Amino acid sequence: MIERDYLMRLLLNLAQGIMRTIQADRSGGTKRDSAEMLEMAIGEAVDFDGETFLALAPDSIAQILQISGTDARASRFIANSLYLASVYRAEAGDEELARIRREQAYAVAEQFGHEIDGLSVTDEEKAVQSVADEAQAFIDAHHDDA
Repeated sequence: MIERDYLMRLLLNLAQGIMRTIQADRSGGTKRDSAEMLEMAIGEAVDFDGETFLALAPDSIAQILQISGTDARASRFIANSLYLASVYRAEAGDEELARIRREQAYAVAEQFGHEIDGLSVTDEEKAVQSVADEAQAFIDAHHDDA
């Protein structure tokens, strides 16, 4: 029961972090700020120092999440969040970091058997809306559970 409550809180915090990031972006924040907010939310969702975690190679991130027993739902949010961070990074002109985040997202998705819907970083609005819809649906479905 305690583990389930912890997991629900973790997932809700990550979903809410995603929504805050998207809302900040839509209200005129910079793409770089949005990416950094999202990366902070990812860092808070894992049991590692976020900056160190995000500095790892894509395969290493996926393996650490697998070894640490990360729940499949959390891994899906992490993969989607990494992907969305890549979208924001690309829009901010941080092409190298965008590529790294995208590769990290795909590595996590592959490790846990998720798909990232094949969204292109050039179709930002579709990518943002897809992640926003999933995060909001999770919040709506589980808000009272945590």
